[in-house]
Amino acid sequence: MLLFYHDWLFRDRSIYIKICCSIFPLPPSLFVLYNQPMDIFKIKIDSIPRINQKYGEILKKINVFTVRDLLFHFPFRYEDYSERIEIDSLIGGQTATVMGEVSKSKLVRTWKKKMMITECYVSDETGSVRAVWFNQPYVSDSLTVGKGVRLSGKVLEDKNGFYFSNPAWELSSREPTNTGRLVPIYSETEGLTSKWIRWQMQNIFKLKLEIQDPIPTGILEELHLPSIKTALQYIHFPQSENQYLLAQKRFAFQNMLTIQLASLKVKMNWEKESSVAIPFNEKIIQKFTTALPFTLTNAQRKASFEILKDLEKTRPMNRLLNGDVGSGKTIVAALASLQASQAKFQTAIMAPTEVLARQHFENISKLFESYNISVGLLTNAYQEISNLKSMGDEKISKNKNRENFLEKIRTDKIDILIGTHALIQKDIKFKNLALVVIDEQHRFGVSQRAFLQQKIETINDGLPGKIPHLLTMTATPIPRTLTMAYFGNLDLSLLDEMPVGRKSIITKVIPPNKRNEVYDFVRKEVASGHQIFIIFPLVEESEKLAELKAATQEHERLSRDIFPELSLGLLHGKLKAKEKEQVMADFKSKKYDILVATSVVEVGIDIPNATVIIIEDADRFGLSQLHQFRGRVGRSQQQSYCFLLTSSNTVKSKSRLATMEKTNNGFEIAEADLKLRGPGEFLGVRQSGLPDIAMQHLGNVKLIEISRQKALKLLKNSPTLSKYPLLKKELEKFTTNVHLE
Repeated sequence: MLLFYHDWLFRDRSIYIKICCSIFPLPPSLFVLYNQPMDIFKIKIDSIPRINQKYGEILKKINVFTVRDLLFHFPFRYEDYSERIEIDSLIGGQTATVMGEVSKSKLVRTWKKKMMITECYVSDETGSVRAVWFNQPYVSDSLTVGKGVRLSGKVLEDKNGFYFSNPAWELSSREPTNTGRLVPIYSETEGLTSKWIRWQMQNIFKLKLEIQDPIPTGILEELHLPSIKTALQYIHFPQSENQYLLAQKRFAFQNMLTIQLASLKVKMNWEKESSVAIPFNEKIIQKFTTALPFTLTNAQRKASFEILKDLEKTRPMNRLLNGDVGSGKTIVAALASLQASQAKFQTAIMAPTEVLARQHFENISKLFESYNISVGLLTNAYQEISNLKSMGDEKISKNKNRENFLEKIRTDKIDILIGTHALIQKDIKFKNLALVVIDEQHRFGVSQRAFLQQKIETINDGLPGKIPHLLTMTATPIPRTLTMAYFGNLDLSLLDEMPVGRKSIITKVIPPNKRNEVYDFVRKEVASGHQIFIIFPLVEESEKLAELKAATQEHERLSRDIFPELSLGLLHGKLKAKEKEQVMADFKSKKYDILVATSVVEVGIDIPNATVIIIEDADRFGLSQLHQFRGRVGRSQQQSYCFLLTSSNTVKSKSRLATMEKTNNGFEIAEADLKLRGPGEFLGVRQSGLPDIAMQHLGNVKLIEISRQKALKLLKNSPTLSKYPLLKKELEKFTTNVHLE
């Protein structure tokens, strides 16, 4: 036995001593060492017996590096094998566990299919049942006649009677792990099974590791939640459904508490900063809104007022403008920019793509063309200025000299600078930057958002001791529960009304046999002078490599076989910025009747003349993404249409897409999408490090509210969490792995 652990000794001596002491009488000299608590955060996973370097490498694929990582690799579901049934009471179709002796066993090779089949009969006092395993010849070596065994699985029936097919099994002399209980099922990867993980978990629990709880005991007692050690036992090896549900609730609370602590600390730190107060110039704001060719919605008025009042304060604004597609966020941002420029301060507006940045540049330049406000565009590909001060009648100046352009920013020749993340590069210095607007923030990615806010705090704004006011905007409506959970450090303004005169987009789910009818409808719309979007899915990262080929083939097929008489443009992510811009300019100027595109059109592209959007394989997209696509049409007073093409016949798919037919309200769609896909996929934070168990409970309003209350109380008692060192350590680890706003 000692020889087995010999090589392991040199990898982790403390665990070696624990194992030895659990096997042999404990020498007094080792007693103290054995009883020292071991830090599960630091014990490398390949230091555990039977987890050698080979398995250590496999575990890294699921982000398991330490014992703690493995303990926090939670099951995503459970098989209920807890009901043990006598063999003569078995019923076809039920899930059951039987226990008995192997009365017959054989290994058969089928020459036709070249398959190894293990077949054995298990008998108890009441009868006998057959079990078969395919291509698992090692089973016959273990299940020899006379061996006691437990079988768990679904009971099937054929002409020879009841049988189990590939059931879970283990010798009845063993402690129930894979049969006869609630059996945890884990996320797996090649070379790693749930069965193997369960065995390792059992070994780890036998080590009796000391696991310090980051949540204060008083809070756990008040909320009737188990300690971390008990909760880990409950979640991996529950004796009942109540146990694993209670454990899930405890860990969800722990994650939510850390989210709220992180969020509140960001808010507290932000509020310690100072900004310049930008006075509310009611006269100029009123003049601007009166001159608009449309009337602001009540939601736009309210959101604008909230933002303009925030700008009056010396505490920096940190507000999220949460709006529906086409609800008019740009005007609200323009009003804030106008107030800043009239007070002689600069504004920076940041967009996630060069196409969207240019669109903002053109729209805002047009809005302010009668004002003495210069607007600049700066991306990796462009630097351009409209209405440059002191340039007389010249409205547009294309400037290829970057240094000359940067000098104009430094000397306040540019009032509003629009661009991509290129705006936060080190060589960009402002004269007096007082407002930063980040548009379509969700498209930047989770980690980039945190980075952007940090950069805003340290941006070279030309105002010593001050930081800019910050307005972030999203066109993906965020449900209330998620704003509470994820955006607790931000003030919130809602745009939940559409501009007056906009007609609801008529949306239809189209099966394959109706496709030609849609194509006929497209021809009629084009004949009426309107334009069409056709979108096909490209939703996986791995597919991006094939994007050019797929987009080109679809474009060729439609041009050759479906619409040979029409002009079709092509837009995909592999095009360079200037090429994308040219395609969009050509489409806007009606050079193309139809634009074939991938998901690059999801956000921000504004073509009022487009009245139809066709989305191929619509079942492959989330509802919120479909709503974003749909928002590319319906941007004028013309009736617009969205056709969702799908070949999926599943009830779930039909029900999901029917939501798009029923409503054009983005907030209702977001709520439905949240329930269907879960918060992780909805927010795009699966890569953030936030555990699935927390994701599953992000919709629990009561849990969020309680965790926020507790977080506020803890920070009030100890602003730096110095009184709660374990919780502080947990928060540091959390904020390293998970990026919040």
